[in-house]
Amino acid sequence: MARGGEVVGEGYHRRAGEPHAEPLALEAAGERARGATLYVTLEPCDHHGRTPPCTEAILAAGVARVVACHGDPDLRVRGAGFSRLRAAGVAVEVGLLAEEALALNLAYLAPQLLGRPAVTLKWAMSWDGKIATVGGESRWISSPAARRWALSLREEHDAILVGSGTVLADDPQLTRRLGWASGPFRRLVLDRRLRTPATARLFTEPGAVVIYTESTDSAPRRALERAGAEVVVLERVTPEAVLAELQRQQVRSVLVEGGGGVHAAFLESGCYDRVLVVAAPLLIGGLGAPGPVGGAGERSLAAAPRLERTGSRRMGPDRLLWGYRPGCLAGLSESVAGW
Repeated sequence: MARGGEVVGEGYHRRAGEPHAEPLALEAAGERARGATLYVTLEPCDHHGRTPPCTEAILAAGVARVVACHGDPDLRVRGAGFSRLRAAGVAVEVGLLAEEALALNLAYLAPQLLGRPAVTLKWAMSWDGKIATVGGESRWISSPAARRWALSLREEHDAILVGSGTVLADDPQLTRRLGWASGPFRRLVLDRRLRTPATARLFTEPGAVVIYTESTDSAPRRALERAGAEVVVLERVTPEAVLAELQRQQVRSVLVEGGGGVHAAFLESGCYDRVLVVAAPLLIGGLGAPGPVGGAGERSLAAAPRLERTGSRRMGPDRLLWGYRPGCLAGLSESVAGW
């Protein structure tokens, strides 16, 4: 919130059920909110949910102008917030920094507009595109700074997903460790043949472990359930089927950490939104050394997806690269451009 070129109040929505960003910013501004401009990423709500309508707080504070990045696709909002403010004489502008806000709000928008959780694909690799040596060694390709950043990603997502090959090769715990986030965190394994051992380190830490499989073999299933896993049998273990299950469970975001076969499945299905890659200044080489994306691959460059809104930055000695699925943000923008 700004007045006379000065920031007079700030706020953000910490978690579901707690106050939205608008009343927090208004509270911080106090009397300075009167006649000020309120900048928000998302259209203010105009309905009673777990919190009161933000429009009421905005009008009561005497805000003169609201600048929003994009509208809210929630059927209870969907332009109603903008209409209420305009009808009361508040100037409303929509569209400033829209794509930046869409990227920020992916976990909120994807379940509503795409019918699935937001999906981030993430891996660390050498400069020559390897995620392990020919002998299978992968710890550690990335630097301590990059590994801490990777842990922070888990705090931002509702679930982390890997394939059974990653469990067998790395025996990861897949836990949150920074203590920044609250709420449930699911650890998911795609395991068509139930190869995950009941002695895996996944089961040494508390928290949900869900294994998706096509196998109906009761012996390994019982062993995994005794270890603490929930085993879900699907007709086919595909990204579409798994994400449909997660959507029903109101999981909003999934971090996919591989391996190569799992990444390939999500890329081929188009069920992803963002790709994050840590490139470490190593040259591993080797025809047998695995890369981050397996599968059959594209037969032509024209068919290969070209990521959009790409960028990079230094992360210790490594380089973080990012990009979004072709058409991802543009498609979302068309749905929430404003009313």
